[in-house]
Amino acid sequence: MVKDPSYDPADVAALFDRCAGNYRWWSEVSSFGFVTRWRKAAVAQINADTPEVVVDLMAGTGEIWPHVLKRFPTATITAIDISPKMHLHAVEMLHKDRAEKITHLEANALDSPLPDAMADIVVSTFGLKTFNAEQHKVLAAQVARLLKPGGAFSLIEASDPKGWALRPFYRLYMDRILPFVEKLFLKGAEDFSMIGPYTKGFGDCGGFADALRDEGLEVHLNRHFFGCATSVSGRKPVA
Repeated sequence: MVKDPSYDPADVAALFDRCAGNYRWWSEVSSFGFVTRWRKAAVAQINADTPEVVVDLMAGTGEIWPHVLKRFPTATITAIDISPKMHLHAVEMLHKDRAEKITHLEANALDSPLPDAMADIVVSTFGLKTFNAEQHKVLAAQVARLLKPGGAFSLIEASDPKGWALRPFYRLYMDRILPFVEKLFLKGAEDFSMIGPYTKGFGDCGGFADALRDEGLEVHLNRHFFGCATSVSGRKPVA
């Protein structure tokens, strides 16, 4: 039986440490390629011209980096992730050819050691669901703190498409089929199956959008594929 989701940073770090070796291929296969489409969509909706510094929160194994650097080839990326093994796979195994462009910090995005107003862009893909509502408020404050005035942001997350006629089939896939397939092909693991409980607890990006607005940011809430993913994008106003 899949456990209830934990929002304790130590538990989240341990979960992604266990997932790190299979994360890239399994997320692609289990989402039928939608994670790649959604990462591209997150980059496409960034309202920026020639940024110098991009900060990637909850960076994972860095799948968004090729899309960021394709659109903004002169930018550098500062990536944060709480999982040591995600850090290892991201830098040493997947992105050696981009190493000079990327600085990777093992840190909690809720308590970032990065300086104020350092980022032209803040991005994140598929990390929001591992935070609860109170943590979203803290994260929103971090996004606002890190951005330069006029800086842009884009964060996207798998969501629970409430109101969609096919939601029962979506939930069946997330809550029943994925856990079964994972046990069958990943030696009985139940780590990737946590995406079901996490997405159900997360809902969508609406609450996080409100938290960003409370920090004074200009925010657009976006839906992708009937709400199976949602995202927030916008800018930090220039005083």
